[in-house]
Formats: sequence, C-alpha cells, structure tokens
Amino acid sequence: MKQVIAIVKPFLAEKILDGLRRAPLEAVEITEVKGVGRQKSYLDQYKDTEYSLAFLPKVQITAWVDDTRAEEVIRKLVELARTGRIGDGKIFVLSADSYEHIEC
Repeated sequence: MKQVIAIVKPFLAEKILDGLRRAPLEAVEITEVKGVGRQKSYLDQYKDTEYSLAFLPKVQITAWVDDTRAEEVIRKLVELARTGRIGDGKIFVLSADSYEHIEC
C-alpha cells in the first residue's frame, strides 16, 4: 500500500477529486494547508532587518492506493494538477503499512 500526498493549488481540488473518482483508491483525505516551495513567495531584506514569510494557501489531498496502481494514480494527479506555472504543487509517495477498518 502507498500513501500519496498531493499538495496543490486550492482551485484545482474539485477538478482533481472529479478526475480521481474512478481511480482505485482505498481512502482519500483533504486538508487545507499553507506553505511555500521553490517559488519563494516571501519578502525579506538584507541583514538584520525585517523578514516576512508569506505562506500560500494550498490543499493537501492524501490518498491510499494499492502498490500495483500507485503509478497510475500519480500520473493522473500530475495530469490534473499541472497548470504550467510555478507553485503547481508537490506529490509525495510513502509506503503505508497495513490498516484496520473501524466499523460498528
């Protein structure tokens, strides 16, 4: 099992979720997050002066998928999230151990 974490621009969240609707996912979690990446969206001045970091709003989509289908899901995420502009986001892939269902 793989845990795929995609951090993307907020306006793409619905498009991505619609695109993943038929994907072979075990579970999906969506969280609003803030952060900066290589776009360096911060204001600073040289030495001993004020430094201000402007965190950008993002959406984190975490999906759990079977090992054999992970590459397919990742390709689909890249296709849906790419706008061609800086700050499109990141995708992280982690190995996930077994899990348990909590049921009544």
